[in-house]
Amino acid sequence: MRGPRASTWIVAVPMMALALATIYPLVFTANVAMKTRHDYILDRFSPAGSLNWDNVVTAWTSAGMARYFVNSLIVVAASVALLLLFGSMAGFALSHLRFRGSRALFLGCLAALFIPFQVIMVPLARTMADAGLIDTYPGLVLAYVAQFLPFTIYLMASYYSGIPREIVDAARIDGNTVYGVFRRIMLPMGSPALLSVGILDALFCWNDVLIALLMMPSAQHRTLMVGVTSLRGQYSSDIPTFASGVLIAAVPVLVVYLVFQRQIADAVTAGSTKG
Repeated sequence: MRGPRASTWIVAVPMMALALATIYPLVFTANVAMKTRHDYILDRFSPAGSLNWDNVVTAWTSAGMARYFVNSLIVVAASVALLLLFGSMAGFALSHLRFRGSRALFLGCLAALFIPFQVIMVPLARTMADAGLIDTYPGLVLAYVAQFLPFTIYLMASYYSGIPREIVDAARIDGNTVYGVFRRIMLPMGSPALLSVGILDALFCWNDVLIALLMMPSAQHRTLMVGVTSLRGQYSSDIPTFASGVLIAAVPVLVVYLVFQRQIADAVTAGSTKG
């Protein structure tokens, strides 16, 4: 009995330490956000004496976090919708349709996963500027779709490849076109993968700073994460207000992780278990 118990503790102790190291920054940020500037200067590590929401209200209204929040919602919703549409269609085509160059196209999607955004950052910015898409919602949405579409295609193709080809053949025999098979068969069967991939894409877009900072230079169109980075300079002497901005940006992500943690885990392991 000592052997299994010892091996369990060997795994459990590092996992608990990792969990504490992950949770502590959020708890510390929430505690600082509840303090006044005077209390923070006196002792930054002591627990807040009471729940002081004035800093959160200031960050939401005066610091412009409400506007940044709306900008992020618009961009993320549009980007995820396009990613799921194009990713599911391409995933179905690459997994169940055979056409010339399909294998090379799939390998090209895999290769695109390994290209850092910093490599294409300058040509992307110049192309978007020539098209007049800098500092516009469509420009940032297109940048997100271009950046995260290979990942979406790969996961959807991996999932669809686990669906027996006989189902597709039977649907074609019944008179369905390729589009009919996709709409009536593949989309309903792929809904678990669409949910999982959609959550991951939403988190990627929500947490992004570099692409949004490049595509949205004006303060009016900043996304939430870019707005949080700007708070550091604007409220460098008012740390509780800055912590409130960080808390506002972190809470939606935390809620998504807690509610959809199983779907996120399924999406992360989809590529290794399907196909």
